[in-house]
Amino acid sequence: MRIDRLPVPTPTTAPTGTTNAYVADDVLVDPAARSDALDSAAADASHVAVTHTHPDHVGALAAYAGSRTVWALSGHEDRLREATGIEPDRRFSEGDSIAGLTVLETPGHAPDHVAFAAGDAVLCGDLAMAESSVFVGGEGADMGAYLDSLRRLRERDLDLLFPGHGEPIEAPAERLDWLIDHRLGRERRVLRAVEAGDRTVEGIRDAAYEKDLSGVEALASATVRAHLEKLAEEGRIGWNGERARPV
Repeated sequence: MRIDRLPVPTPTTAPTGTTNAYVADDVLVDPAARSDALDSAAADASHVAVTHTHPDHVGALAAYAGSRTVWALSGHEDRLREATGIEPDRRFSEGDSIAGLTVLETPGHAPDHVAFAAGDAVLCGDLAMAESSVFVGGEGADMGAYLDSLRRLRERDLDLLFPGHGEPIEAPAERLDWLIDHRLGRERRVLRAVEAGDRTVEGIRDAAYEKDLSGVEALASATVRAHLEKLAEEGRIGWNGERARPV
């Protein structure tokens, strides 16, 4: 399968400042913004699908829908409607195929997040980036589900990842291992902060991060909150949404 990557400038928190749209044979994936290059590459595509419905991945879906078949994850059609104003034509679920792309349900970064497998390559959306870690926090985020999705992808014998932002990842196993270790390392620091007496998100954040957070305090706080929610679900801390405590 031929897969063309077309970065388009978008309002995104990703450090690249762009989102990757892809044309995989007959399928346009993540039309984040319109460009002449994407117009040309997608001219013959019959289907359009997205890895998830965050604004920096669906910004031009309405512009590219036209006569193409628009797909949405079953059970999350409302998120596509709300994000784009478009009614999906068809639904997909785990294991379904769209013109040769196999759907993998990979929630965590967003509840409706999916990846698309093409042989030994995967269009992985915001599961992974080559340049940095991925933000997991805010409405609908689930840190436990995100880690499970990373592990699930790690179990596959992959040659290449095509991420939603940045360059292709040519050593998927190593990158996925790094992302898992990075998240678990942050989780350990969050847990240690709670055990040491920090109770608020801000206090735990300041103890858990070992770098200057100027300009990204809100993102770091949301990430810490996602870790706290995961730890609470596992019974490892107490958490009432405002204050944490050891158990």
